[in-house]
Amino acid sequence: MFIAVYSFKVKPGEEDTFIEAWKALTELIYKHKGSRGSRLHLSSKNTYIGYAKWPDRETWQSLKTLPIEAEVLRKKLGESCEEITTVYEMEVVEDLLKDKVFDS
Repeated sequence: MFIAVYSFKVKPGEEDTFIEAWKALTELIYKHKGSRGSRLHLSSKNTYIGYAKWPDRETWQSLKTLPIEAEVLRKKLGESCEEITTVYEMEVVEDLLKDKVFDS
């Protein structure tokens, strides 16, 4: 499994536009490119951290070929940000995250 971690510095007042574009682009990537989904976190004022889960690095690298509507979403996302950085590209060694909540 492969994880990519991104940092987004969002322009003041563009938070809603950014989040909507991020969600739509993430759904498109999930549907067409085999991602395992993504999460978005607010780190500090106007700085968001996102991480995306992939079956492997090769699948992640295939992002260059997406449906044409992805370009519109990428542009919208990019225009709402001052900076977008891929912070980490990581192979999963162990995975103990739990997606279900169990009763004690």
